Amino acid sequence: MPSPSATSVTRRRQRSTRLTVAVALLALAAVTIAAAVASGSWLVVVLAAVLGLACGAAATKITHSELLQTRRDWARDRAEQAQAFRVESEKRAEENAEFREHMDAKLAERVQAVEELEGALAAAHQRAAEAVRRRGEEARRAAQAELRGEQLEARLQAVEADAAEAAIRVAELESELDAVRAELEAERTSWTGAQSA
Repeated sequence: MPSPSATSVTRRRQRSTRLTVAVALLALAAVTIAAAVASGSWLVVVLAAVLGLACGAAATKITHSELLQTRRDWARDRAEQAQAFRVESEKRAEENAEFREHMDAKLAERVQAVEELEGALAAAHQRAAEAVRRRGEEARRAAQAELRGEQLEARLQAVEADAAEAAIRVAELESELDAVRAELEAERTSWTGAQSA
């Protein structure tokens, strides 16, 4: 609750003074009428009654003006409070709008970051799938190359075996040729020896 301002303290004193004056007027009227009645003179009683009526009317007017002033003060206070609430509400609305804009910007940044990460993730998945496919192809090629290598190794061994057999056969044929040449030379020698004899 806000502390009372200087004007509200002044208004309280003024109200208190007004009401004190109104009560004093009523008390004066009551004392005057009581004294007039005690005096026993009708003229004094009538004058006291008129004075009492005037004091009552003045007290009523003072009280009424105090009531009106109080209502005006309350209305002004409510208007000031409403104005302060309106200003505060506008300030909060601006703060909320700024906060909303800030959060929208952050959300947009996060959404953009998520979209970029999703794109990067999709590209990484695609690259991984491509790498797996290439690895499979390379593995298949390696298996085929290994199979061809094994086949070539088997052919090489077969060729080497054939070459070894051919070398052996060549050696055998060379020895047979040498033997046949030797026989031929021997027969030629014996034939030439037989013809010359």
